[in-house]
Amino acid sequence: MSKPAKPKPQSKPKPVEFRGSALEDLKAFPIAARKEAGHQIDQVQNGRDPDDWKPMGSVGSGVREIRIQEDGDAFRVMYVTKLGDAIYVLHCFQKKTEKTSKSDLDLGAKRYRDLVKELKK
Repeated sequence: MSKPAKPKPQSKPKPVEFRGSALEDLKAFPIAARKEAGHQIDQVQNGRDPDDWKPMGSVGSGVREIRIQEDGDAFRVMYVTKLGDAIYVLHCFQKKTEKTSKSDLDLGAKRYRDLVKELKK
């Protein structure tokens, strides 16, 4: 990967908005994974990249996935920062297989499309 761009200095953290059941799903993570997700989201709020992430262009333009490993389990937080003035958490889930399931990708994509429509109003 290329060298990350320096984050723009921000006067205050961006607000976070959870879409659909994303907050409840995050709360269902084990405590250590939940704390790590909170730390990573805080980094994004303050203009920094998460420690471990990948782009999820198949879900929507600018969508990223925070990757969290905890006690041999994999947890994911899908979010987008390029729309509006907030960080929108689209989907939080535990990954059960090597490849992200179609249902998780579809849910993230649906919430992304709904968000785009809502912001255009």
